[in-house]
Amino acid sequence: MSPFTQVAIMFLTRISISGTLLLMSKYSTRQAAQRLGIGMTTLTRYIEDGKIPAPEATIIGRYEIRAWSEENIERVRALLPKIANGRKTRHQKQRKKQTGHKSKP
Repeated sequence: MSPFTQVAIMFLTRISISGTLLLMSKYSTRQAAQRLGIGMTTLTRYIEDGKIPAPEATIIGRYEIRAWSEENIERVRALLPKIANGRKTRHQKQRKKQTGHKSKP
């Protein structure tokens, strides 16, 4: 089998597996986390805890894949500042500075 044929078969297989993922601009969970500025583990944990709505998962073989659209990412971006993660976030610290409250030593 020629190298060209092997590449063509891999390309066609990839299209048939991912379907619309290549045709529409969709992102993997790792890419969505990157675009949101958080870690993939954090995004996955938020999804499992029900804090963030995630796109429907597609099962391919033994893998569960989510295809994130720009709309999904922006919806999550709007929710991120509202999620209590147990630590002081940068936004809370900035808000505290603006209101003039001093932290206790």
